[in-house]
Amino acid sequence: MNFRIAKEIKLSLTASLALVVSALPFNSAAQSSIDEDQITFVKLTAEQYRNSIRDIFGESIQISGDAASSGVRVAGLMSVGGRRLTLSTSEVESYEVLALDIASQVLSPSRRKTLIPCRPQDENAIDNACASEFISTVGLHLFRRPLSEDEIENYNAMARAATDSLGGFYVGLQAALVGMMVSPDFLFRIERSVSNPEAPGTRRLDAWSRASRLSFFLWDTTPNPALLEAAQSGDLLFEDGLNQQVENMIASPRIEDGLRAFFADMLAFDRFDTLDIDTTLYPKFTKNVEDDAREQTLRTISDHLLNQEADSRELFHPLKTFLTPALAALYGVPIPIRQEMGGRVPWVPYEYQEDHIRIGLLGQATFLSLFSHPGASSPTLRGKAVREHLLCQTIPPPPGDVDFSLVRDNDNPEFRTVRDRLTEHRDNPTCAGCHMLMDPIGLALEVFDASGVYRTLENGAPIDTSGEWLGQEYNDVRELAIMLKEDPTLTSCLVQRAYNYGTAREPTRAEVQWLNTTHSQLRNEGVYWRELMQRISRNPDFYTCLLYTSDAADE
Repeated sequence: MNFRIAKEIKLSLTASLALVVSALPFNSAAQSSIDEDQITFVKLTAEQYRNSIRDIFGESIQISGDAASSGVRVAGLMSVGGRRLTLSTSEVESYEVLALDIASQVLSPSRRKTLIPCRPQDENAIDNACASEFISTVGLHLFRRPLSEDEIENYNAMARAATDSLGGFYVGLQAALVGMMVSPDFLFRIERSVSNPEAPGTRRLDAWSRASRLSFFLWDTTPNPALLEAAQSGDLLFEDGLNQQVENMIASPRIEDGLRAFFADMLAFDRFDTLDIDTTLYPKFTKNVEDDAREQTLRTISDHLLNQEADSRELFHPLKTFLTPALAALYGVPIPIRQEMGGRVPWVPYEYQEDHIRIGLLGQATFLSLFSHPGASSPTLRGKAVREHLLCQTIPPPPGDVDFSLVRDNDNPEFRTVRDRLTEHRDNPTCAGCHMLMDPIGLALEVFDASGVYRTLENGAPIDTSGEWLGQEYNDVRELAIMLKEDPTLTSCLVQRAYNYGTAREPTRAEVQWLNTTHSQLRNEGVYWRELMQRISRNPDFYTCLLYTSDAADE
């Protein structure tokens, strides 16, 4: 965008933003009947922002940069922490930069015919009717609800101010579009509630908020036109209309986007932002390997749950995965290498032998590297990750005065393996309880170093991977994985995490009862992804409105 145009738009935006914020977040038609305490906010993730822009304006729009912060993890999920996020001044400025760039692309001459529903009478002057049509049409998709007359007029005022300054109708539309894209109505999922006639005294999401919750849950993006139409007609408020939309969305290939977003959250992929494996110690762990490891895990999960339609518990023991040459070198397995057009090396399907030590998600470089130290593996971090991320258990942080020097002394001749050092460390009674929960799981994974490379020795001493799980002894991670996948806690954790992810909050007492019943049924029948998504999406409680509080589960 021309620098002068960008500057004028920013000045226009600054002058008018107060008007926009004053309208937040109400639709004037409902403003008189909705109080502020009946509205909740969930900040969009960086990926949801990108997906929304792509779906509203098309694949050709380039998004350079990322304005979203990493967020906070609450109840095991970043999505739940999204209810506690606000916008800092620096984030608002970053969103403005993004919006200016995107708006210039949307209003470029090559895209006007497809992205603008009308033509101005004079491209050098304001056209209120055409500007209003553009604002209301685009605003419906950006805000995921219709704009009020006041809101349309506020954004029209932005357009007029920019047009008066620069004499261009499309420059004015750019100013209005930037204003909408930096509004909390776009950057947050604003959930509004109405009285629930089926349960007096309770509230449920209105049709527009219901469409947003469903779309971000199943597809990780803004509602599509069909879902918005179902909200407009009120069909989403009735069982048949809701079920039809759920069925269509689950059958769509885009269900993979929602699956990937959920597992990236549940498996703590945000840790990749700060991952710092020492490549001088682990030369095979290149940037390509880091990127490929993340994709391998998501590709494996997607293929297993969607293509093969297999039980999610089998993710601990799947033989089939996908590899690149970089990952194959790290894992020490042979794969055929071929190149596609342009020289790109594609992913190759790979199937392990039944007795291979690396089968399952716990043997992939993603998990092994994310829960290690930069220069050493960590049985404690890995065991803690299994407990917290896969079993929904809470491990308290260590006391501030604990001495970890022995555990970190890799060159101690008396304690050559980390098992020896941790055994000595657990003699401290303040450490023993938590370490007994974490260390046995992580020690089974000690045959993999911090980068995920297989090994059998540490400082020349054999690595002992044996342990005990719920009274049963195991010899290695393969046997532990079988015990884990048969543990009912694994099923209940996945069901609870999926539900909490969709609602972006912890469940109420009534919802906990529903979750317990669902878990009991799926434990016997199998935990199949599409069926789980259908059960959650069709549950009326999924659309209840609840302000986030720290004790929400007790309400």
